[in-house]
Amino acid sequence: MEELYDQYKALLFTLAYQLTGSAADAEDAVQDVFVKAHDVHPERLEEPKAYLCRMVTNHCLNQQKSARKRREIYVGPWLPEPIRTPEADTVETTVVRFDLLSYAMLVLLERLSPTERAVFVLREALGFEYAEIADLIGKREANCRKMMSRARSKMGVSEKEPVKNDADEKEWINRFLVSLEQGNIDHLLSLLTEDVMFVADGGGKALAYKRPIQTRDYVARVLLDGFQSIQGKLHLEPVPLNGETGFVIRSGNEILAAICIQLRHGKLARMYAVRNPDKLARV
Repeated sequence: MEELYDQYKALLFTLAYQLTGSAADAEDAVQDVFVKAHDVHPERLEEPKAYLCRMVTNHCLNQQKSARKRREIYVGPWLPEPIRTPEADTVETTVVRFDLLSYAMLVLLERLSPTERAVFVLREALGFEYAEIADLIGKREANCRKMMSRARSKMGVSEKEPVKNDADEKEWINRFLVSLEQGNIDHLLSLLTEDVMFVADGGGKALAYKRPIQTRDYVARVLLDGFQSIQGKLHLEPVPLNGETGFVIRSGNEILAAICIQLRHGKLARMYAVRNPDKLARV
């Protein structure tokens, strides 16, 4: 069992994290599954990957019922918990980075039912075949294909649209930071899409906008004002978040916010700022 844990814990955490949007819930799911797996007859673990993935998926599907009720009373927008992805190449970090959807996709997953979300994650993030997915969630293969099509429709994601951000954000990051440091509103506006949106999650525990900020002019002004307010007091630095380049706002060793971005054709389409301290433990 220890060998199975070492071999599959990264994969199972990545699966559970994307099914729940919570690193803490994902860790609990993995631990719970391996505790239960201790009592499983060895013959049922002849294909451990499939069996353990099924257990994690079922655990998360059950967990989502209570999670949705909690989010109904959440203060302000609810965003997934970001995670820091180390750049050092180890077996575990490589698995996590390779199997992670973009953060923007995690946000869109909230539009789906728990079962649709499971199909999408198993297919797009982990690369399971539809026959395998059908076996894992106890549905027919044809139904899984229909759920996948329905999930894409709800998310507004076409089959040709990448679900993992492979673009190099470094050039955009450099230009973005320069425009903030210089207070150049025109330069900043040129880095934003027409439909750009800024979403902040404070959860009632940290100061944050309670509604998404929209329109290019408004978002640009919010970003410039925000940067000027922290300049000389706090530190803004690029860091790897969810397999992509993001930012953290730091006061000494304390992280006050994690910021994930979505670029579209070299411009900022979405910016997600997580300020709820309960969601910053893995950053």
